[in-house]
Amino acid sequence: MHNLTDKPRLGITLGDLNGIGTEVIIKALADNRVMNLFTPVVYGSTRALSFYRKQMGLEEFNYSQVKTPGQYFHKAVNVVNCWEEVIEIQPGQPSRQTAHAALLSLKRAVEDLKAGHLDGLVTGPIDKNTIHGTDFPFQGHTEYLTQEFGAGESLMLMVSDALRVGLVTEHIPVKDIPTFITKERVELKIRLMELTLKQDFNITKPRIAILGLNPHAGDEGLLGKEETEIIRPVIQDLKTRGKLVFGPYPADGFFATSQHYKYDGIVAMYHDQGLVAFKTLSFETGINYTAGLPYVRTSPDHGTAYPIAGKNQANENSMRQAMYVACDIIKNRAAQTVEN
Repeated sequence: MHNLTDKPRLGITLGDLNGIGTEVIIKALADNRVMNLFTPVVYGSTRALSFYRKQMGLEEFNYSQVKTPGQYFHKAVNVVNCWEEVIEIQPGQPSRQTAHAALLSLKRAVEDLKAGHLDGLVTGPIDKNTIHGTDFPFQGHTEYLTQEFGAGESLMLMVSDALRVGLVTEHIPVKDIPTFITKERVELKIRLMELTLKQDFNITKPRIAILGLNPHAGDEGLLGKEETEIIRPVIQDLKTRGKLVFGPYPADGFFATSQHYKYDGIVAMYHDQGLVAFKTLSFETGINYTAGLPYVRTSPDHGTAYPIAGKNQANENSMRQAMYVACDIIKNRAAQTVEN
């Protein structure tokens, strides 16, 4: 942002047109009060918006087409058309064509973000299976954006009012997880968690809990050596440097006894270990934030939800929260830049 009084310019990608992305974006932006908080710039297609607008009976939902990059109407929904051809929309059906369209919108939004036309990015859900290919050899948005922005590493961080859960490993097969649990990687992810809690969430001395990899956090080596040989030494080393890190905790008991309320952030060793608990506690209000990037990127914490796509049943709360959290982080970063 140019200064703290500016409204953030949020790029919003539609994601897969056959999923619920377009529906939840329209629902989230249909409340005109959001225009007081940020300037929405939707990347995709006016045809796709018209299709879902008509299907949902929201004819009063209006938008303006962007003619020149960076020139937006600040009291309207702006739309950047990312392709010319007519794409058949079949809600609920995986499609290579709509996956390609999702990639086009993502690439265009990233270009505009790098060019300074946007202050942050909110991504609609993609179908990882149909989008994966030579043009997109990644497991998801997180890996793509980390490389695209030259970040080296990032932290997949799930965020809600009551909970922030970061992951040491993300979209990898369960059988490969132990090979990624190294001292270097665990320490890096903890450091990224601490940095983002300070920089993006304004927490001066964050308290961070670390979960173990194995059942019962290894039971002192009986059920696995990762805790005693890798995770605990990293925690001890960080403590000697004044970091408020604690653990490793058994994941089941940690959440079952509500220990998560005592900490500003939690670092889980793998995807389902952290996300099963997070989505159980915060599904409709939680969002996904890619910490550690030079740009702000959020997304809802759900996927394409094909079974309910096109039925006007999707809940837009997570998408709305993704927009709000992106705005908050953009403003927090801008404020710190001014202070420094």
